Amino acid sequence: MTSITPLQMDPSSGYCNANSIYYSKRKPLYLPQDEYLNLPAFLSQQPHTGKIAFIDSTTGYEITFPQLWQSARSLAAGLTEMGIKKGDVILLLSPNSVYFPIICMAIMSVGGIVTTTNPLNTSTEITKQARDSSAVLAFVTSELVNKLADANLPLVLISKIPGFSQKTTINGCSSATRFLVDLMATDPAKAPNVRIKQDDTATLLYSSGTTGLSKGVISTHRNLISMACVFTKPSTCSNCFLCTVPMFHIYGLAAFACGLLATGSTIVVLSKFELGEMLGAIEKYRVTYLPLVPPILLALTKTEIARKYDLKSLHSVLCGAAPLSKELTEEFISRFPSITLMQGYGLTETTAVGASTDTQEESRHYGTAGMLSPNTDAKIVDPDSGLALPPNQRGELWLRGPTIMKGYFSNPEATTSALDENGWLRTGDFCYIDNEGYVFVVDRLKELIKYKCYQVAPAQLEALLISHPEIADAAVIPFPDKEAGQVPMAYIVRKQGSTLSETTVAEFVAKQVAPYKKVRRVAFVSGIPKTAAGKTLRKDLIKLSASKL
Repeated sequence: MTSITPLQMDPSSGYCNANSIYYSKRKPLYLPQDEYLNLPAFLSQQPHTGKIAFIDSTTGYEITFPQLWQSARSLAAGLTEMGIKKGDVILLLSPNSVYFPIICMAIMSVGGIVTTTNPLNTSTEITKQARDSSAVLAFVTSELVNKLADANLPLVLISKIPGFSQKTTINGCSSATRFLVDLMATDPAKAPNVRIKQDDTATLLYSSGTTGLSKGVISTHRNLISMACVFTKPSTCSNCFLCTVPMFHIYGLAAFACGLLATGSTIVVLSKFELGEMLGAIEKYRVTYLPLVPPILLALTKTEIARKYDLKSLHSVLCGAAPLSKELTEEFISRFPSITLMQGYGLTETTAVGASTDTQEESRHYGTAGMLSPNTDAKIVDPDSGLALPPNQRGELWLRGPTIMKGYFSNPEATTSALDENGWLRTGDFCYIDNEGYVFVVDRLKELIKYKCYQVAPAQLEALLISHPEIADAAVIPFPDKEAGQVPMAYIVRKQGSTLSETTVAEFVAKQVAPYKKVRRVAFVSGIPKTAAGKTLRKDLIKLSASKL
């Protein structure tokens, strides 16, 4: 970080005229400097008075902090006996579960690399990720095991299937398909003492790209430890959290499978989201802190079912993963005046860290993503001129700090386009920072469609649509949706003589992609507007769709 004196930095905005950089106004965090330190070791060493780490909301099954770390050590010993070694990539395919964090901690403690995937993805999409990441093993639930049929991977089944057995080989060692419960019965004293550096890779989460090709985001133990330090602020310690967001997503992974383990807080896990079940869990377990995404916040605001439950214990809601409108913010606060609504901003590439509102006073700045996280710098850069801009001027948000990814896996070109030589990450988000240091996200320079908390790459759907024998050309844009935020809309150019219908197009796509990627609206046009270089002018199509609202 550049050393800046107080006289050079505006104390209100954090902006420095000398170098056009915004510095976080938050108190800097101490980050451990030990070269050899891994995330599980760091988390397990943090002092706290918490007793219960996880509760399964459906069954009431509890895992204490001592049980959590002993189970992780036992599983680490079992993985070592199976032949797993430092640097091996292991795929985790599972909905939210009290076992999800145990699996992550065990993999990382032996130097393995965790790659997660959405259970809603098709077997083709999952197999592609498994092969791209060079995964050597997969943890999977019995309900999802068929999605790995083509991946040709050894399996650890999170739940037992009576009579299921299959010979597998890992790193040259022959073994049968194993079960999580058996591996967690391994003697924890056999857990290896692997020398892991902070700069070693810990996770490989896949982030959708505008080219339609997913990119593996390389996050190190240092990135995750720095993220965990942000989570250990006093406002999050010793609370009872309800886990509603998916742990395979950076939001859920960072909070519920990693960061909060250092705070002594209890995490109540919902295996799947249902509004009544969520509200019932808040009442039953006296939940105090509820992280969620805008569609859930919308449902909570609009429905009358919330009046049937005692929500007096709930004092804070944190909304992230997608932009939250000022209107919805005001409506929620009007409906639940005793609950502090906070917002956060982060990317997979920033290990879920970037900006946040941390207090009730900060949360009154409606529409903001918050102030920069501790130890985080920012620039607002004009996309055309490349000049860094002062407060209240709009441009692309660049971020720099200890949580920024190492790069994209086996993709130097994408890494170079995202990270510059000074460690600045180009977020692709169009933002401004005001005179008080609050970050406002105006729009996305990236072309990703935000369907609820999922990202959909238009180019992937366009490539699929063009493969249809009756489609001459196609373009996909985001279309505003009150509940989902955005849905994919396809503009189609039929081949001559074709009578292709909207329904046929939608069904063609739906059969080949995960449910959240389905095309929800279809329109037929005579041609797709493009630049002289052949690039689709999506902004023209977005204007066209807006004119028909």
